[in-house]
Amino acid sequence: MDLTVCLCTHNRPRYVADCLDGLARQTVAPGRFRTVMVDSGSNEATRLELRRLADLHPNTDLIRVDEPGVSLARNAGAAAATTRFVAYIDDDAIPDPTWVEAILRTLDEPGPHPAVIGGRILPRWEAPLPPWWPESLRGVLSIIEHQGQGEYRTPDVPATLEPYAANMVVDVPAMLEIGGFGGQLGRHGTTLLSDEEVQLTWRLQDMGRSVRYDSRIVVHHQIQATRLRPEWLLARLFWQGFSTVLTRRTLGYRIAIWREMPRRLAVAALCAPLAILPRSSARFIDLRWRLAYATGFLKAVLSS
Repeated sequence: MDLTVCLCTHNRPRYVADCLDGLARQTVAPGRFRTVMVDSGSNEATRLELRRLADLHPNTDLIRVDEPGVSLARNAGAAAATTRFVAYIDDDAIPDPTWVEAILRTLDEPGPHPAVIGGRILPRWEAPLPPWWPESLRGVLSIIEHQGQGEYRTPDVPATLEPYAANMVVDVPAMLEIGGFGGQLGRHGTTLLSDEEVQLTWRLQDMGRSVRYDSRIVVHHQIQATRLRPEWLLARLFWQGFSTVLTRRTLGYRIAIWREMPRRLAVAALCAPLAILPRSSARFIDLRWRLAYATGFLKAVLSS
């Protein structure tokens, strides 16, 4: 066996079924990889359904983490891995048939192994993207459409490109050496905290490890219709602002927080009157998402 696939889930068996079906259609022999499905504190009905789905796919192991939290689940998946590399995929993502093959081919290329490889994430829409949705915010739906390869945070890839654990390969020993995914970040319950994979990746890169992007590694992300609403977008941007501060603190980038503070204060002050609009309204959404981000950023700074 050459690769461990880690699939973490919480109360979403319908998406898990699609993901497992995609893993069953891989172009490599089934014996070359094994799937570890981590049940992150799902309810009893989901627990039974996940057991049934795991039994339908012979190369799938099911483990459970009683305390919900995606970072805890991903760490449990890494601890259960029996290979050097673990490939993370979200439960609502469907791997391209060549996904495992592309990962193994990339790992076989000459040179030192990267500590992290991020891949391409293409959308599969449950409903059309609304016309009011800002083009610059496709990424908050965990979409990565850039084609190419290169080291993150270099001119080889766009400056805004960051890894998403919906499609990410990690060197397990390197990950465990720094303590894995930080439990302070990542989805937990109804909060939309994020950046746990960004924090992990930048920590490894700051230690001198290679962290790369490779668009040949592809998954298709099922974009839930419930996310294509103004209230979800505003909540997502609030928590992104909050997450950005937590990530910078963890990485020791405190100067970057204080440099950004004046701009976030200005946005919050100028856009504050827009807060009276119903959260379900798409009016002035280009200004309101900036207000949401600034509010989350400032709340995180003041909560220290």
